Amino acid sequence: MTRFSTLLPRALAALPLALGLAATLPAAHAADKVSIIMSWTAEAEHGGFYQAEATGIYKKYGLDVTVRQGGPQLNTAQLLTAGAVDFRVGSNSGGDFNFVREGAPDIAIASIFQKEPSVLIAHPDVGIDSLADMKGKPISVSQQVVDTWWKFLVQKFGFTDSQRRAYTFQITPFLVDKNLIQQGYVTSEPFAIETHGGFKPKVFLLADDAGYDSYATLVETTRATVEQKPDMVQRFVNATIEGWYSYLYGNPAPANALIMKDNPEMTPAQIAYSIGKMKEYGIVDSGDALKLGIGAMTDARWKSFFEKAVSVGLYPADLDYKKAYTLQFVDKGVGLAMKKELAMKK
Repeated sequence: MTRFSTLLPRALAALPLALGLAATLPAAHAADKVSIIMSWTAEAEHGGFYQAEATGIYKKYGLDVTVRQGGPQLNTAQLLTAGAVDFRVGSNSGGDFNFVREGAPDIAIASIFQKEPSVLIAHPDVGIDSLADMKGKPISVSQQVVDTWWKFLVQKFGFTDSQRRAYTFQITPFLVDKNLIQQGYVTSEPFAIETHGGFKPKVFLLADDAGYDSYATLVETTRATVEQKPDMVQRFVNATIEGWYSYLYGNPAPANALIMKDNPEMTPAQIAYSIGKMKEYGIVDSGDALKLGIGAMTDARWKSFFEKAVSVGLYPADLDYKKAYTLQFVDKGVGLAMKKELAMKK
């Protein structure tokens, strides 16, 4: 903040110089104090947000941003609706369709993940080489996914509810039962299995192997914020996009330090694994993002996923799904030049 001098002569003497500098600099925005809450405890999957904070990218865009980690006891959607935070990281496209169905004011403004990172994981030596091979086999899944991607697998591969086993969010049942298949994230559970089980499991990314084309890690705010503060929202989206390019293609150390500070259970090895898998599978930077920039969304992609969701009975066909998102702040190529510059430095 600027403290005004009480020495009027000195202030007047400095005025011509100040005016000259002002003419050569871009117009500065007042520092907007905003907050965003993550979808879970701090992890590499949130790296771009932490990078934008740690490296001053948010500050460059005139933003004073507080990045808050989420957790199992936090209903982040309620926090956003109540105005306790300005932005939240949502899980996937279905969550935003739910907002429309429930009449909630939340809306998606960018999709950081072009691919939902959900996977099914199998042992390497039991004859499972595809999702189709899992038909009739025991699969450990949480209740949360039963009304999301599980229904897609039932329709596409003939899975049945009799296959389902309760998922405890622990890998021990999988390690002791070679016939058990379990859910996970491509960036997380396979690493734990390799570390504690001493073998590499077979991993099937639903986005690639099942055509499950939901967006994920969506940046969400409220319609009121979009309408009343579009400039602030645009700056936040742009800065976040640059944060993700910096995290993936630059030096992620500043963000990683903040992540481990917020979440002491996170290890450098886990973070490195997660970053590697996000790159390997194109979780963040693939598809439309390659041309339109990280955060990209399109009407066609939203329509495709909605039609799939309708076909398995998740939503009524007359749901006004276009209220779930806006393309106002994305698809502008933000960060593409930055990506090239970072690549040249490698």
